[in-house]
Amino acid sequence: MIAALLIPLLMPFAAPTLVRWAAPRLRPAAAMWALTATACVLAGCWLAALGGLILAGALTVSAVARLGHLIRPLNVAPAVVAYPATALAVGALSVCACAVIRSALCQLRQYRTAHAQLRGAPSAGDLSVLDRPEVDAYALPGNPGRIVVTSGMLRTLDGPEREALLAHERAHLAGRHHYFLAAADLASRCHPALSGLRDAIGLAVERVADEAAATAVGDRNLTARAIGRAALAGNAGRTARPSFAAGAAGGPVPQRVKALLQPAAAPHRPAIAAAGLLLACSAVTGAGAAAGLVSLHHNVEIAQGEVQDD
Repeated sequence: MIAALLIPLLMPFAAPTLVRWAAPRLRPAAAMWALTATACVLAGCWLAALGGLILAGALTVSAVARLGHLIRPLNVAPAVVAYPATALAVGALSVCACAVIRSALCQLRQYRTAHAQLRGAPSAGDLSVLDRPEVDAYALPGNPGRIVVTSGMLRTLDGPEREALLAHERAHLAGRHHYFLAAADLASRCHPALSGLRDAIGLAVERVADEAAATAVGDRNLTARAIGRAALAGNAGRTARPSFAAGAAGGPVPQRVKALLQPAAAPHRPAIAAAGLLLACSAVTGAGAAAGLVSLHHNVEIAQGEVQDD
């Protein structure tokens, strides 16, 4: 049982290498979906494996086993292995819980602050303008979602560039990209090795919006110029907003500009291999977690006397 749970426990450490190979070979939309699904599976199975280890370790203690109506304590591993593994699992799960809760509360606080900033701000349709010198623009989700632009950003860009910028932000709202960014952030809080996946998802989200903006304005060079100028001017500061509120200057801008200055890439065989690799990683991780938990359930039934040991 513990051997099967090692798969979801160790697989997140392979994520950085996996992402470095697979992400550049996928088209932006495919990368956004595939990487987010992989991050969620790896994080979810990691948590499930930790929970399985904690339960298995707890049921090896006679007093806890009696509370679970077990005839005898669980015997899935020697005590010299079970107890340290349980202690490590408790510590890791506690750290994960604290990190996730702290991040969620911080994001909620920044989300409320960002909406509070819009009270009294000039608005037109889905656009709100903050009279601030900072150069910033982002898509703030809500009901309805808002495109927030500072006066500093409007002064930085000319008319066509503003159109490209707004098209980029509208693509974020239309695609509900905040869900992908929030999932990536929470997954990375569960396991530090998944931070590479978070960054790759952030880049994919921006690339999806870049391509949508280029299609909307009909000019890839104009879109690249608008993003580049916004990023260079935006180094002076950024307004308070949650990390899932995607902005035009997010991610590695040079890489995004380079992609926009090239023709849109067509699907190719390496992309299929990359998607297959991500799918295989998720499938193996999920199978390992499922096998470990099913084995644990079977051992609990044996300890309860409901089934006979083979």
